[in-house]
Amino acid sequence: MSETATAPVLTAKDFATDQEVRWCPGCGDYSILAQVQKVMPTLGIPRENIVIISGIGCSSRFPYYMNTYGMHSIHGRATAIASGLKASRPELSVWIVSGDGDSLSIGGNHTIHLLRRNFDVNLLVFNNQIYGLTKGQYSPTSEENKVTKSTPFGSIDHPFNPLALAMGADASFVARTMDRDPKHLQAMLLRTNQHKGASFLEIYQNCNIFNDGAFEVFTEKGSKAQETLFLEQGKPLLFGAGSDKGIKLDGFTPKVVNLADGYSADDLWIHDEQDIYKAQILTRIFDDPKVEGHLPRPFGVFYENDRPCYEEIMALQIEDAKARKTADLDALLKGKETWTIV
Repeated sequence: MSETATAPVLTAKDFATDQEVRWCPGCGDYSILAQVQKVMPTLGIPRENIVIISGIGCSSRFPYYMNTYGMHSIHGRATAIASGLKASRPELSVWIVSGDGDSLSIGGNHTIHLLRRNFDVNLLVFNNQIYGLTKGQYSPTSEENKVTKSTPFGSIDHPFNPLALAMGADASFVARTMDRDPKHLQAMLLRTNQHKGASFLEIYQNCNIFNDGAFEVFTEKGSKAQETLFLEQGKPLLFGAGSDKGIKLDGFTPKVVNLADGYSADDLWIHDEQDIYKAQILTRIFDDPKVEGHLPRPFGVFYENDRPCYEEIMALQIEDAKARKTADLDALLKGKETWTIV
């Protein structure tokens, strides 16, 4: 008689390493690390099948603090390295940890191609709207007129909207959360993992040294209810203290209404994660100064689409090539653009 071996029950502590966590005291990265370590044991994936790949930046120290396989790779190239890993080892759960500078500046080109190819990986973008590791220069997501060490008279660059960029690159999963809402962050990490395809999760992360309070209105008790809109599939867009305000569409323009003025949930915009057109409006909902009423910032899953993953199509193509017994390697290498000189 042989007993069936059962996998050990893992906890958050099993995903912590013996390395000293070296972020500034109060950094939002601590919260993100804690939530990732709490979520990982619930995924049912053996630690040896989890890989965390980072680029360069404060966020990119992540692999040192996670008791899984990992790589602290090259500036902006974490997405490229993760693509190669997933292509060669599709059975692995691959997580990419990057910052707004790492993934949207030097690594911007790699990021958009990862998303359009739709590798089944999870990209976590820690957005603090500043370069923290190199001591406070403005980043691709810093607001216009941002005064920093590299822009003493204010930045004249127009900032990226990360989620709009992800939608433009045809990401099959686009979501946003924040470091100071642990429950929501955990829920979004779970959704990110559940999606099969390239998942883009923007995480608002406070840099308390070089950009403290950048997202304070979304996290503080006195302002959070009025400034945040939490998206739920199939539910109306409600916000405010007591959910007394809502958003309806006037054509393609979002409009804030008060339920006390006679509006009901049936009059409001109902969230649909599969609606690519409304998702694009949601990513821009706070960008348009002409919109009537003060619009809150959306958090949650903006868009999810089911389409084939790159590594699966690649494997099928390789198997198809192997199955062609008449395949001529010389002819394949020569291609169709050859000619014979007589």
